[in-house]
Amino acid sequence: MTGRRRIRSIVLPRLLHRPVRAGALSAGALAACASLVTGCGVVPGSTGSSADDPITVMTWAPQDTRATNKPGMPALAEAYARWVNSQGGVNGRRLTVLTCNDKNDTVTVARCARRAVQENAVAVVGSYSQHADSFLPTLEGAGIPYIGGYGITTDEFTSPLSYPVNGGQPALLAGLGRTLADGCGPVTLIRPDTIAGDQLPPLLDSGLEAGGHAPSGDQRAAEDATSYNGQAQQALERATADAAGRGCVVPALGDRTNTFMDSFRRARADHPEVRTATVLGSVDQTTIDASGGASGPYEGSYVTGWYPAAGDARWDPMKKVIEEEAFGDNRIDAADAGVQTTWIAYTVFKQVVESLGDGEVSADTVSGALDGGLKVTTGGLTPTLRWNFQDELAAVGFPRLVNANVTLQVVRDGRLVAAREGFTDVTRTLREADLG
Repeated sequence: MTGRRRIRSIVLPRLLHRPVRAGALSAGALAACASLVTGCGVVPGSTGSSADDPITVMTWAPQDTRATNKPGMPALAEAYARWVNSQGGVNGRRLTVLTCNDKNDTVTVARCARRAVQENAVAVVGSYSQHADSFLPTLEGAGIPYIGGYGITTDEFTSPLSYPVNGGQPALLAGLGRTLADGCGPVTLIRPDTIAGDQLPPLLDSGLEAGGHAPSGDQRAAEDATSYNGQAQQALERATADAAGRGCVVPALGDRTNTFMDSFRRARADHPEVRTATVLGSVDQTTIDASGGASGPYEGSYVTGWYPAAGDARWDPMKKVIEEEAFGDNRIDAADAGVQTTWIAYTVFKQVVESLGDGEVSADTVSGALDGGLKVTTGGLTPTLRWNFQDELAAVGFPRLVNANVTLQVVRDGRLVAAREGFTDVTRTLREADLG
């Protein structure tokens, strides 16, 4: 092995230490290597060692499942690769994108991660999975950075090899809670009965309590149900429990949010004063259109997002790539938060590779550049991004959360539009929250 190809310690206390960069291997270490899955003949993430070598990355997301699906994320990754290669590659190197269907399954996403190791991916970029505990240990063991995950799990904000580009569910729900605290009676959260879903109530409550509001009612629901009549009726009863009957219902069920709203529309027929609100990712413009637009159940709903509204001119470069490289691909919706996150994640990755100049592009050098204080700009879609080992929100369990900005949008005349100009930073709300 050359001096430039390094391995990382397989055993990592995830929250306390950075991955260990080893130098030359001793004879004992070489013998121990024989037992590792990846072996010592090929070091994971060592592609792109010369200016002519291609760079390999992976993007995964669930597709064709009964729960949340994000087919637009790997589809955009492939379109991005075609576009950037037509422009001469990333800093002169050809980009190879591997894709994997995580199937919303722990075993399958673990296989995706092992394939990333076996194929020498230098990063996993712009991906979605609810099962971080199934893939992060594999990536950490191989030293492969996870850039721009969707932010659906807490582990994405704790792993030293995770580089999130948004504030994930913590920021969205805290921002939504702070907004609803000013004008809602009882608030009820409808969320998946899953491990990831268990993390949502305290996040929404952090925003509610910051505004002097009582905590939300927590209603669990199967994330693959075909009807939510019972949950809709329970939520409505809580929303109308006070004299004014002006409670708010917050469905956060991913792709099944629209199924819940179909049930809730019927239950709410005699109580139009009850309001709904949700987060981007559980609803987008396509969902609103399909549910009836201005006459549908989302009219008047507040929606928190990570980025500017889809009609903002700052998305034009992404839309141009979609038009040139994926025109007619109905998997890609420019208004989808997963597609947008993937675009930003690849924007980050491109700047990282460019910062390395003519040097080696490997998992080690990519994460080294990010850990070294590299500042990344995204054309105004996020604030300037920079990942520190311990950021402001480390004390409340989110040491990797570097962008706590959210936008507030509202459904008006059937269109999802900005309800407030600019971004709102919820760092303080999260910092002061009791998330234990």
